[in-house]
Amino acid sequence: QVQLRQSGGGLVQAGGSLRLSCAASGRTFGTYGMGWFHQAPGKEREFVSGINWSGGTIYYADSVKGRFTISRDNAKNTVYLQMNSLKPEDTAIYYCAAATDGYFHYEEGKYDYWGQGTQVTVSS
Repeated sequence: QVQLRQSGGGLVQAGGSLRLSCAASGRTFGTYGMGWFHQAPGKEREFVSGINWSGGTIYYADSVKGRFTISRDNAKNTVYLQMNSLKPEDTAIYYCAAATDGYFHYEEGKYDYWGQGTQVTVSS
């Protein structure tokens, strides 16, 4: 069973930055596609960014394009989400997810493992 352990997040003022990390257990992280989702209060969970197993294909939702950067370090079994120029509307619980087919997906149901979630709060 793969475990995804998230760290980072917290409270930041608008315009600030945070970095989220998601570390995977096991030896097969390098074969997983990884995604980041967020869920704002009262809303459905939404896909934010994804990266395929090699890091060669990356996607960003329009709402975060140019502000967020996803990356991965397969030697450390970790995927990162660098969030810059944060806005109050970025406030949400952020989740990382792993897909064993090696690709990222927009749909939650195509991921096999999930992190525990971490709160990001951006004050105005």
